[in-house]
Amino acid sequence: MTTIPTVAFDDQKPGTSGLRKKTRVFMQPHYLENFVQAIFTAIGGARGKTFVLGGDGRYFNDRAVQVILRMAAANGASRVIVGQGGILSTPAASNLIRQRKTDGGIILSASHNPGGEDEDFGIKFNMPNGGPAPESITDAMYREASAIVSYEILEAQDVDLNALGETSLDGMAVEVVDSVADYAALMETLFDFDAIRAMFAGGFRMRFDAMCAVTGPYATEIIENRLGAAAGTVTHGTPMPDFGGMHPDPNPTWAHELMDEMMGPDAPDFGAASDGDGDRNMVVGRGIYVSPSDSLAVLAANAHLAKGYAKGIAGVARSMPTSAAVDRVAKDLGIEAFETPTGWKFFGNLLDAGRVTLCGEESFGTGSDHVREKDGLWAVLLWLNILAVRKQSVADILNEHWQKYGRNYYSRHDFEAVDKEKADEMVAALRGALADLPGRTMQGMAVAAADDFSYTDPVDGSTSAKQGIRVLFEDGSRIVMRLSGTGTQGATLRLYLERYAESGFDRDPQDALAPVIQAAHELADIAGHTGRTEPDVIT
Repeated sequence: MTTIPTVAFDDQKPGTSGLRKKTRVFMQPHYLENFVQAIFTAIGGARGKTFVLGGDGRYFNDRAVQVILRMAAANGASRVIVGQGGILSTPAASNLIRQRKTDGGIILSASHNPGGEDEDFGIKFNMPNGGPAPESITDAMYREASAIVSYEILEAQDVDLNALGETSLDGMAVEVVDSVADYAALMETLFDFDAIRAMFAGGFRMRFDAMCAVTGPYATEIIENRLGAAAGTVTHGTPMPDFGGMHPDPNPTWAHELMDEMMGPDAPDFGAASDGDGDRNMVVGRGIYVSPSDSLAVLAANAHLAKGYAKGIAGVARSMPTSAAVDRVAKDLGIEAFETPTGWKFFGNLLDAGRVTLCGEESFGTGSDHVREKDGLWAVLLWLNILAVRKQSVADILNEHWQKYGRNYYSRHDFEAVDKEKADEMVAALRGALADLPGRTMQGMAVAAADDFSYTDPVDGSTSAKQGIRVLFEDGSRIVMRLSGTGTQGATLRLYLERYAESGFDRDPQDALAPVIQAAHELADIAGHTGRTEPDVIT
């Protein structure tokens, strides 16, 4: 055991999904170690505790796992359960924390951000319920990291993480487990694998793009091996430290190979993709893209078709920027619907209290009470279960849904790597103008209300302010603007656009949203503040 003197870094404040920086930042001497020690101190120490540990396999994952193991041993942990090779998808890690009733887990991931020595890395702590640490804990981590003067680490050889089984690291048990097995077993309890298997046997074709990321082995085992999909259904299925040079974000821009195939003349029946750490998903039908907001609404309306949700769902929750499509389903079902800030941690209390069963974010995240993280492969399997039972195409299911509930035309425009000072100035100027907006007409739409979203947790009463600027129009259209906390360079301005329609469901979303888009640019003077007139990514 060695106590290493150190000096605090001034940039170790966790965001909505832990601490994310460029990989080379984490590779600095003491940087990773300082933050890991801050985690242990913030949760009251590691002595006698059991943790889950794993990551998405991006560059530096293997070295970071070995460092964390040696630090856990030096801090007195009794056991660490590690995914084979140091790899675990984020939902699989959440499942292990819950199944094994551990004291939490450390997950190494920058989610959908690119990987590699010159790209991104991240680390976050998940609580004993399997969900991301709440703000009270991440704030404590920041305080500890800002004042740290030393950390504890064990001098030892690397642990063989490729061999399943248990070894000892100076008295601490290191248990290496199959990364896929427990997760796949959980999925079998939730979905009708027989019905899905029969659908594939009947000629149903699918393409799953794992984007050279962590979900590849999970999707191959479940979709190809257990459900009988044709070999090759899973593409880019081998995880790579740099995701094969791909951007592991499952949206139409980055998963363009899948989109081209699904919109082509010989498209499969169903397409899907998952991201770097397996917690996000994209769903595509033959010739039709399913927005994350519509996906959440369709899943909520049809969840009862899967055996794990046959008794119905207790309620639904969505992040504030997510479209209101699922709210209409909740009203029809007579269940509660909650609007929370962005960040999966805000769903945790609602899930633990049994108030909701399904949750979703517009940023390609969907999940349920089976774990306390969003879960990309889970969403894909629920879609497959629905398709197997309803025996309809994705397009038919979507159109029937819109005929019943109307369509919330929706899109997100991302302006990436914006100068942070200019982005902050733009948001500050917009905040200052909010009080004068109601009653003003823009692009023929009258503003009904404008605010900076704040949230009071209905379970514990905690509050979160300044969670995104909202401009609500009398016709149900909506503009939301917020600066994302998931990037590692500059600021990412996210512009969310929504317009409700009771008819005319076959329009291109960008055309349907044109007046809302124009109003947003005028309102915030995006070009004037940032120099940008077009977004980098449209989803």
